[in-house]
Amino acid sequence: MSETGRALPSDIGTIRIADDVVSTIAGLAAMEVEGVAAMSGGIAGGIAEVLGRRNLSKGVKVEVGTEETKIDIFIVIKYGVRIPDVAWEIQENVKKAVETMTGLRVLQVNVHVQGVSFPKDDTDKEAEESAPARELK
Repeated sequence: MSETGRALPSDIGTIRIADDVVSTIAGLAAMEVEGVAAMSGGIAGGIAEVLGRRNLSKGVKVEVGTEETKIDIFIVIKYGVRIPDVAWEIQENVKKAVETMTGLRVLQVNVHVQGVSFPKDDTDKEAEESAPARELK
């Protein structure tokens, strides 16, 4: 078991909250915000490594102290949304979720927009639907 994270002493032992738990909570909270297309792999992965909902902690970097944490979130944003509004909502949502679930005080939530996701072109889909069906032999 990893020794990283927050240790909470109690009368009968110690409770440890792993850094990955804080990362996952932050990632889920960020993905709940309208306008976020995906989590990004961060600085190392860049835009090439865009991840879906499965591995949310990959788009989140946390520094956890004994009573506080700093969080960096790397996202890809949907085209057409107002980036400052989405980033502010991410900060609020992540702060609330992490503080509520872990008891840690969130000092910073830094949002890094790594890219923009464009909607898929619907003209290709319409062309497929209007084409006559081919007969299988």
